[in-house]
Amino acid sequence: MISQQDVRAAAERIGSRVRRTPVIQAADSLYFKLEYTQHAGSFKARGMLNQILAAMSRGEVPDAGVVAASGGNAGLAAAYAARELGLTAEVYVPVTAPEVKVAKLGQLGARVVQAGSEYAEAYAEATVRAEQTGALFCHAYDNPDMVAGNGTLGLELLEQIPGGFHTVMVAVGGGGLLGGVIAAVRDHAQVVAVEPTRAQSLHAALDAGRPVDVPVSGVAADSLGARRAGEIGYALAASAHARSVLIDDKAIVEARHRLWEDYRIVVEPGSAAAYAALTSGVYTPTDGEQVVVLLCGANISIAV
Repeated sequence: MISQQDVRAAAERIGSRVRRTPVIQAADSLYFKLEYTQHAGSFKARGMLNQILAAMSRGEVPDAGVVAASGGNAGLAAAYAARELGLTAEVYVPVTAPEVKVAKLGQLGARVVQAGSEYAEAYAEATVRAEQTGALFCHAYDNPDMVAGNGTLGLELLEQIPGGFHTVMVAVGGGGLLGGVIAAVRDHAQVVAVEPTRAQSLHAALDAGRPVDVPVSGVAADSLGARRAGEIGYALAASAHARSVLIDDKAIVEARHRLWEDYRIVVEPGSAAAYAALTSGVYTPTDGEQVVVLLCGANISIAV
């Protein structure tokens, strides 16, 4: 279980290596945390830097560098962190990974291997490769240092909205962001998990009482397409009695359009999922409820 103390230790370890991303007040009771402006285009730079730095402090990073598996964003974060820390990186992504993410991985200096049709298959290949080379395997979401690093954005929220807030809306793939945010703010606000109906690993885990495999597809599968929720994210969500809501692909697409039309904000589908819970009416705040929506990634082609 990750605590706020672990998140604070992560914040100290990461220091100025990550951006303090902006918060804007979109309406009287609505805030956006613009985490898509983070290095490598998503919140995962926080967790990946903390995961690798913590491993380095324990002498666990060999000359072979790091290996990661990702639908895209975690791989970009691993490549960015490795470059900043002077390490080599090898990233496994599904063949369905967006071209813009694959191209960016190469620009960041990573060796890119495309394997399988979804994250779980790329993950299996990456773990084998890490065993072969001795490289440090960097999990995309189910690692305590990764989760604690992700939670540092929650600490920022507590400072950036001094008047307080009641609810944080978080899009969920494997649960690494959700878990970190819960650890950071659980004594101050509730955290609502938002998942696509076609990739609902956490929702299924909460129903089953444990992480279980689910089918994965849909417009947000490249970033929210974990077949199984992480043990850490699930445990934190269950302990906090986090509410889990589901939204369909149409709502995600419409929320992306609304973010552009109303605020000139461009994000990837997975990032729009949290806002879609509000725009679709799946989650309706009570009168006076102060809501924060995490806009967590924007690694998409500008042509899209």
